[in-house]
Amino acid sequence: MSQPDSAAASAATVRPSVPTKKNISLESLLFLLILMGLFGTMGTRMGVVNMLNTLMNTAYSLLIDTVFYIMAIAILAGALAALLTEFGVVAAINQLLSPLMKPLYGLPGASIVGVLATYLSDNPAILTLADDVNFLRYFKKYQVPALTNIGTAFGMGLIISTFMVGIGATMGQSCFVPVLIGNLGAVVGSIVSARLMLTFTAREFSREEPAVNSPAGDMAAVPDGRRAIRPGGAASRAMEALLEGGKSGVDMGLAIIPGVLIICTLIMMLSNGPGEAGLYTGAAYEGVAFLPWLGGQLEFILKPLFGFTSPDAIAVPITALGAAGAAIGLVPQMAAQGIVENHDIAVFTAMCMCWSGYLSTHVAMMDSLHFRHLTGKAILCHTIGGIAAGVSANLICIIVL
Repeated sequence: MSQPDSAAASAATVRPSVPTKKNISLESLLFLLILMGLFGTMGTRMGVVNMLNTLMNTAYSLLIDTVFYIMAIAILAGALAALLTEFGVVAAINQLLSPLMKPLYGLPGASIVGVLATYLSDNPAILTLADDVNFLRYFKKYQVPALTNIGTAFGMGLIISTFMVGIGATMGQSCFVPVLIGNLGAVVGSIVSARLMLTFTAREFSREEPAVNSPAGDMAAVPDGRRAIRPGGAASRAMEALLEGGKSGVDMGLAIIPGVLIICTLIMMLSNGPGEAGLYTGAAYEGVAFLPWLGGQLEFILKPLFGFTSPDAIAVPITALGAAGAAIGLVPQMAAQGIVENHDIAVFTAMCMCWSGYLSTHVAMMDSLHFRHLTGKAILCHTIGGIAAGVSANLICIIVL
């Protein structure tokens, strides 16, 4: 056999190192049809020029108003997380709360730090914790992806709860108990979401594989019952922890930019309707209101599950799929119209907190945790968790209110 023939035969027997498909296949045609159908429909409804302007303006607004806000949260949360791990607070919390967190969530007690961080700020706050090896040392590898679910389930919790309590002034009654019920519902949803996610990840990774595989002389050399610290005195360690934690927040903030801009822009355009006076102007956050329409078509299922007073109420949790802030912004007007009661406030609180715009943040968060291939499973688990949060809040209201 000649040398060229031998080389050709060798090349033919070598399997590619990456998955491949034909240059032209049915997949190409289907994708083109879906893409043309999506943007063709939006362009027909909004006008092509207005659609493109809204696309660009929404992405720009998200970058300036949302991404930099998230980055600021990530920097502060990263600095605080580094301090907590450096001075042993995380170790103490892990020791104290493991008996509670492991039976409920299947996670170590240290995960409660992530819960508190996201409850006081927003979903991505948990990412800076997950970037700290002193935090991850308490986790197995299969548990790390579930941090996205548990962090999102409590994202913006304090903001949402405070906002919903304030709605009581418009309604002329106290909303404290309904909001408390909503928080309890979010806890139920977070347990369901995290537990479901762990069932998937346990099949992907060994239950005994540690989250941190460090070389000898690094974290692997730290004996049980001890923790690694930075060299120097307490003041210098604190300063170094603050700066390193803040830097990890910057890295996380940059890492989530593509996911937030791409996914959230699309979700916003599918969630929101036209601008003022029902006209499309190309301004940011205009859209075709497809998701609220879809929710209306499913009202016969959703009303028994969540017990909403008015069919219009379904717009709140549907909008929370993309952005919790936009979702709670719908509630004051509903309260002023008298179509919202305490029962609705409880379910709104549970679902807005648990979902907390997960469709627009899960992709970026899973990518930052280096588990991009599990994003679909994380979204599925959290969809079910949010429904469980709303249903449980509804059932508790039926019993208590």
